[in-house]
Amino acid sequence: MRSNRLGCLSGTGIVAALVTALVIAGYAYARGGLLFNPGPLSMHGDRTLSGVASHAEIGGDCKACHVAPWDPATMADRCTACHTEIAGQMRDIATVHGTLFHNDPSLGCRHCHPEHRGPDAALTVMDGAEFPHEVVGFSLNAHQRTAAGGPFQCDDCHERDITTFAPQTCDTCHRQMNAPFMTAHTLSFGATCLDCHDGVDRFGKHFDHNLLSFELMGKHTGLACVQCHVNARGPGDFAVTLQDCYACHHNDEPHEGRFGLDCSQCHTADGWTPATFDHNLAAFKLEGKHVDVACESCHINRQYKGTPMDCVACHQRNDAHSGQYGTDCVACHNPSNWEDADFDHNRSNFPLTGAHTGVACESCHSSGQFAGLSTDCASCHSDPVFHAGMFGLNCESCHTTDNWFAAYNGPHPGIADEGGRGVNHGGASCRDCHTQTLQAATCTACHEGNPGSEGGGEGHD
Repeated sequence: MRSNRLGCLSGTGIVAALVTALVIAGYAYARGGLLFNPGPLSMHGDRTLSGVASHAEIGGDCKACHVAPWDPATMADRCTACHTEIAGQMRDIATVHGTLFHNDPSLGCRHCHPEHRGPDAALTVMDGAEFPHEVVGFSLNAHQRTAAGGPFQCDDCHERDITTFAPQTCDTCHRQMNAPFMTAHTLSFGATCLDCHDGVDRFGKHFDHNLLSFELMGKHTGLACVQCHVNARGPGDFAVTLQDCYACHHNDEPHEGRFGLDCSQCHTADGWTPATFDHNLAAFKLEGKHVDVACESCHINRQYKGTPMDCVACHQRNDAHSGQYGTDCVACHNPSNWEDADFDHNRSNFPLTGAHTGVACESCHSSGQFAGLSTDCASCHSDPVFHAGMFGLNCESCHTTDNWFAAYNGPHPGIADEGGRGVNHGGASCRDCHTQTLQAATCTACHEGNPGSEGGGEGHD
């Protein structure tokens, strides 16, 4: 006959299992948890906290440190209930415990303070395999072994107090690896290595300047860091280093700031020469024919500072006027064309008025002479035969530049009104009476049949 039992899952089996479990739980409770104790507690202790001098004194009271799974508290809460000063440090990021808790709140006390390892075992274990060193801002990834080849121990850097760091450690170890480099490096950037280095270095094992906004090119690639980062003692000092050319090159800048401070407008990082200069930045802008002139034509022997800017400095040997007009060429000429000259005669001592304004230059300056010409009318207008030498060379006493034949209204010998003024005979010109020369006159040209004289104007009573 087949049985209906499913192995031990019979009624009797289930009851037996429950009884066994209750017996084990009762025994464990009666023994204070020693049934599951992984080992004795440490006897180390230098003071009494909550009436306990060492963990060994609470070896039979597991619940003093351990919490039930359903309890909202944690083992760390049980630790800080006794170690109240540690609880205070965890709230202060300036302390080791505060730094650890701030960077990784999941870290528990057991991570660095293991127990149940025997009465003589140390309560603080911070070897590289256990302690999360990177949470304090310095990774040990690049510091697995010392310069001598052995593994790092805490005392190698912290001596006897893990809460402090011996700054000379870096120099001592790295000087064994490369003494010349360390000597130069500390002279340039100081001996406080942790101000810049974090164990793996912020920018990698080999620093690549081209990852920054200021890429190193041309002549800059071979420079020592300290040549640009003078007196840098930390990342902040490097970050605020000025990136403009003038900041580094002002001592050997030959232009004295006349072209501004942006050297890259003319120069490149490949070298100071050759340079592409925008002459419009200078006081002498290039216009017209000057644009195509080679630099060395004006800047002899590469002299730039103090180069004369007046026209005659370059063009004196080609001056067709032989200096007759002085040195201010721009008074007539422009940079586009020598021949396209525009002389303002009113700037001279002989302004052009009246009929003179339309006269061609060569009519007066026939020999190419400009300076020193006489401004007397007779120099161009010789005394005509008609005057018979009676008036000399003072032409403007009778004539104007508007009209040679203007009516004469001055004193006239032999013909005058009661006031002594000349009679203009209705606006008649001199030639109406003086048909040949001023020495002889006739009235009959107008007064036919009237007595008159043709000998010098006599008989006009």
